[in-house]
Amino acid sequence: MRMLFRIIGVLLVLGLLAGAFVAWSMSRASSLPAGPVTSVAAARILLDPIVDGPNAAQLRHGQYLVRMGDCLSCHLRADGEPFAGGLGLNTPFGVIYSSNISSDPNHGIGNWTPDQFYRAMHDGIGGHGQHLYPAFPYPWFRNLSRDDDDALLAYLKTTPPAAYDPPGNQLIFPMNIRASVSVWNLLSLRQEPAAQPPQGAPPEWSHGEALVRGPGHCSACHTPRNLLGADKKSHDFQGGLLDNFVAPDLTGNMRTGLGRWSVDDITEYLRTGRNARAAAGGPMGDVVTYSTSLITDEDRRAIAVYLKSLPASADVDVAAPDAASMKRGAAIFSDACTACHLENAVGQPTIFPPLGNNAVAQQNDPTSVLHIILAGVRVGPSPTRPSPLTMPSFAWKLTDQQVADVSTYVRNSWGNRASAVSASQVAKLRGKLQLHKERLTDNSGDR
Repeated sequence: MRMLFRIIGVLLVLGLLAGAFVAWSMSRASSLPAGPVTSVAAARILLDPIVDGPNAAQLRHGQYLVRMGDCLSCHLRADGEPFAGGLGLNTPFGVIYSSNISSDPNHGIGNWTPDQFYRAMHDGIGGHGQHLYPAFPYPWFRNLSRDDDDALLAYLKTTPPAAYDPPGNQLIFPMNIRASVSVWNLLSLRQEPAAQPPQGAPPEWSHGEALVRGPGHCSACHTPRNLLGADKKSHDFQGGLLDNFVAPDLTGNMRTGLGRWSVDDITEYLRTGRNARAAAGGPMGDVVTYSTSLITDEDRRAIAVYLKSLPASADVDVAAPDAASMKRGAAIFSDACTACHLENAVGQPTIFPPLGNNAVAQQNDPTSVLHIILAGVRVGPSPTRPSPLTMPSFAWKLTDQQVADVSTYVRNSWGNRASAVSASQVAKLRGKLQLHKERLTDNSGDR
């Protein structure tokens, strides 16, 4: 018994010594660096209450239009101040950096007059008389009223000033000459009248049409572009390539579009960034965080009603995938994907999206699927779903052929039907994403 007490005593002394060493080590350790400001925190400026005053109603209207117009998504660079700009937008003609629209009088628009702002929103002419590139969506914002524009400017002038100058654009000739935009405006800029609602349309239809084709500027991303970078009007809302993602088809197509979605599905997706069918990542995640999660239920429903009225895009014939590729893809999926999406790909709806009958997986262009697998993706947080769930990057783990095989498998299983993916397609995107060499990405996950 005496020996047992001795052993216990020795263990207690060792425990106390170990505890003292840990405490001493922690006291000498430098504090962890502060984490980056999250997108939810940046979005708080859009919800700050506006105190009562002579023009409070105008300021509140302007603040709401900033939310509806998704202004912060583009005018906020990583670790930058809200509305300071500097976000690089990749286009077929090079990189365009968003401008500073904060209240700073020297670097932003603090000294702009209402007439100058209206001209920028309506005609794409900047405060110094220069042509603005249509990466700034004035072709859609020109559908706003003068009162709307005045309210927007009044609100932006209340935002904190940011003394920051964005980098210069990096564009190819002749797009690097701003005067060339005048030719683009002549060929592509139109003032389209409001569409008439189809027979039997719900009462929200007209309001939804005005939001989608005005401040929401949905077709700016979800419509393919012609050689001049203008919308292909004959393919309205049929999906477009954006910064190495595909903004998916929004028409009633049952395979690639919203044909299987209800109005409630769309409304929930716009409010939370997720529903039983999908989760919003990439550029759309930012749209949810800074725009659609912050607007009213009535506006979200109106948008959904309008989108559900869009006629289905034409379907395309798809050849059967190679059996060997499907077999290899099934093995990779079982090894790498089932922990979250489960063996039969039913997922965990509103957390990890199901992959069967999945519109994003079946887009005619597989770029988004490849981007998500290679670089990972983060679901946009929102006030009701503040946790930004993340899918990790697999660029470090899977070869080009393996990514092609598992993508082909996902795109042709559980009711899905889409073109096969080649290793060369994966290699091309891997190069664009600068993932040829192993490196950490924002969504690298556990390595």
